[in-house]
Amino acid sequence: MKAKQITTYAVNCKAISEEHVLPVTLEADEARHLESNVINLYPDLPCQEIEGFGGALTDTVGYLYSKMTEADKKQFLEDHFGKDGQHYRFLRMHMDSCDYSLEEYQAVADPLADPDLTTFTIERDRKYMLPMLKDAMAMTVEPFRVLLSPWSPPKQWKTPPAKPKNDASVYGAGAIMASLVPEVDYGTPSRCNGGSLKPEHYKDWALYLAKYVQAYLDEGVPVTMMSLQNETIAATNWDSCVWTAREQKTFLKDYLYPVFKEAGLTDTVGLYIWDHNKERVVEFSREVIDEETAGMIEGIAFHWYSGDHFESLGTAHDLFPDMKLMSSECCALHPPGRTSMFAAMFGGGGSSIAEVEYEDAAAYGHDIIGNLNHGMNRWIDWNLCVDKNGGPRHVSSGFGAPICANEDGTYRKLLTYHYIGHFSRYILPGARRIAFSRCDDRIELTAAKNPDGSLAAVLLNRGQSDASYAIRIEGRIIRILLSAKTISTICIS
Repeated sequence: MKAKQITTYAVNCKAISEEHVLPVTLEADEARHLESNVINLYPDLPCQEIEGFGGALTDTVGYLYSKMTEADKKQFLEDHFGKDGQHYRFLRMHMDSCDYSLEEYQAVADPLADPDLTTFTIERDRKYMLPMLKDAMAMTVEPFRVLLSPWSPPKQWKTPPAKPKNDASVYGAGAIMASLVPEVDYGTPSRCNGGSLKPEHYKDWALYLAKYVQAYLDEGVPVTMMSLQNETIAATNWDSCVWTAREQKTFLKDYLYPVFKEAGLTDTVGLYIWDHNKERVVEFSREVIDEETAGMIEGIAFHWYSGDHFESLGTAHDLFPDMKLMSSECCALHPPGRTSMFAAMFGGGGSSIAEVEYEDAAAYGHDIIGNLNHGMNRWIDWNLCVDKNGGPRHVSSGFGAPICANEDGTYRKLLTYHYIGHFSRYILPGARRIAFSRCDDRIELTAAKNPDGSLAAVLLNRGQSDASYAIRIEGRIIRILLSAKTISTICIS
């Protein structure tokens, strides 16, 4: 048995990684019975399959990529898909515009005037997203899979936004936020601010989605997943649409699945429900999934913006063990290099930039570990990159990403990028999470057995002090030191 430890920490916003070979000794040779500061790993007790990691290719990402030099484009793709990069194998892409589009658009400008969808086109996607996607497909080490997600049906098929269900109304933050968010027109249907799909257009929307998926397949894009709706109950000031569980279940079983089946898509594209925050994943899934719909659904997608709720995932896994659990979006809720969203807009802020970048990275590590330990199979980040303002996008404000694109076409990797790599580079597609136990909660831990038999254990120390442990595994001992505010991967072969 051989073991090595890869540890990442930060100095003044610069990520530093160190690799050390670890001594492996026989437990039988210990001077006395070993029982303190122990972490147990059980490779012979496998849990769920871990299928891989990925990120989102939005209109914004494609635009920023188009501004890079050819050398930087190549390196950017290598950093995500190459043998020395993140080993990403999943990409999420939006159907029509989303908040991370440079403008609002839809594949049929006016479906009321064109009910047969004869003017349907994905030409707008060919501007930024598809060129980058095809570059990635041409160089990736391992073929990846694409998840398509709609943010809104065409506005002509929707009801006007409902004030009681609108995020600006429910979650408004007073005068400052009101000045940033345009006043909502509650009398006119739009792509933004919520509203719902009119039932008389359920069949139209199902046909529209099938045309979209087929158009991507015709481009040679490996679409294998589609979620029914991004953020199912969000009525945000960007592209959004509100569904109840009952409505989405009706749409799925009576319209979408039959249309996909007739189009020959059900054997190619797995359908995912919810695609929103974890706190309601159990309730929504229980309302939608029954004996009839279970065979129509491949899995449950979820986001992280409402907190941990790892127990919700564990409960969903126990209730629906045949469903894939997929984290489909997460990001820091402030632009890169800014200590908060308000600091980005108005200046000032609390913690230092270095501390905020660490906190973002540690939050990613914490969430991935918690998700994996409660049954997650796939993990997909939000934007692969954004600019210094967290955009560009067609609505105000902006959020974070693991990479910040500079104005001159270069880019900078944030600490979050390196933290993600501790999982995606060492827990390989097809790995199985393994059972473990730990002596205390000073560190967070997950571990997996790769298809080649090697093991990867990721340990996060968010504390202010160093911690040392003895890993017990199959009669052997590996002693490790986990420095304060670091993440480490222990690779055992």
